[in-house]
Amino acid sequence: MNESLQGTLAVETLTTDELTYRLSQQSLLAEFASFALQSRDLDAVLQRATELCAAGLRTPYAKILCYRPEQNDLLMVAGVGWEEGSVGNAALGADLASPAGFAYHTRQSVLSNHLEHEERFRTPELLRRHNIRRAINVLIEYGDGPERFGVMEVDSPDAGMFDTSDAHFLAGFAALLGIAIERQHKDRLLAQALEHQSLLTREMSHRVKNSLAVVSSLLRIQARGGVSDEVRKALDDAGSRVATVAQVHDHLWRGEMVGEVDLVGFLRDLCRNLEGAGPGHPISCEGPSPLKMSADRAIPLGLFVNETITNAMKYAYPEGQHGPIAVKVEADDERVTVSVSDQGNGFPPDFDFEAARESLGLKIVNSFARQLEAELKIEPRANPGCRFTVSFARSASVAH
Repeated sequence: MNESLQGTLAVETLTTDELTYRLSQQSLLAEFASFALQSRDLDAVLQRATELCAAGLRTPYAKILCYRPEQNDLLMVAGVGWEEGSVGNAALGADLASPAGFAYHTRQSVLSNHLEHEERFRTPELLRRHNIRRAINVLIEYGDGPERFGVMEVDSPDAGMFDTSDAHFLAGFAALLGIAIERQHKDRLLAQALEHQSLLTREMSHRVKNSLAVVSSLLRIQARGGVSDEVRKALDDAGSRVATVAQVHDHLWRGEMVGEVDLVGFLRDLCRNLEGAGPGHPISCEGPSPLKMSADRAIPLGLFVNETITNAMKYAYPEGQHGPIAVKVEADDERVTVSVSDQGNGFPPDFDFEAARESLGLKIVNSFARQLEAELKIEPRANPGCRFTVSFARSASVAH
């Protein structure tokens, strides 16, 4: 084979190798783009970047350095190939005499293919210990500012040459890392804003609860000094209703989800309070817990239960006698049903429901049912006693 043909084949072989090398880098860059856009774990994204960059430049060493302003250095936060314990502990200088520091401050990529003869920079001790002979450093930026995060560096102990195409390859990784870092930064700001909003909402519910509790106490104090039994009863009932709304807000600020209460947990607390106010009437509450419900629904439901239990305490049993009252909550994917029943004598056969509907108690019960867009069912003689039931769709809105 003549020399001219040998030279032509050598050029073709080099061109093919170079093409394969660059195509491999593009494939690795595409793989990382997919991973970085899907993952919310920044540490995993940083680590994966070092692994793929090392593979793309065919070297065992790569690292990501994060600038620490307090120490004025660059801390290794991800890396591959380095001695155990380096990640999270090893730090390089951030001054202009350091290759990484120069890239960080000047925003220029730094290629150094002969560190042992380098006159522009000193060779960091970490690189000396690993016999590093050549390195590339590129800046990692994020945000519109942009803000500087740190430096991505790939190192090799082998002789050879990194070139500007290799630097562009690393710059592609740095750009994707900037997007991932910015996303985490915004996620953190959003989480902080949501937490602050949650605290404000909880504080508001807590203050509303306290204010309503004061109003309830004032109404009951006023009731004790009422000029007539009718006035005392009206003020006492009003205080009870206000206290029920206060309990909803008590559950709101204590709950895990802002704006939601566990309906059954709330009703159980309500029943305990009502039982304490009406000794001799044991009140039970059964139902699936947790059953999350918005405050818009919990308030009318709580007032419905408060009204029907209070009514049962006053009228279900013969004067001077007491008996049990039961609250039952049932729920499936479609509907929620809440019933309040007693074991008293029920309504008398000649009870005039049409006339009774004009009473405040039944007006209130009907009003709550309408707010919930619920079906109200009254069983005046439920063998034994009386039962009030509201049933509504879980997806229904609350009418105001």
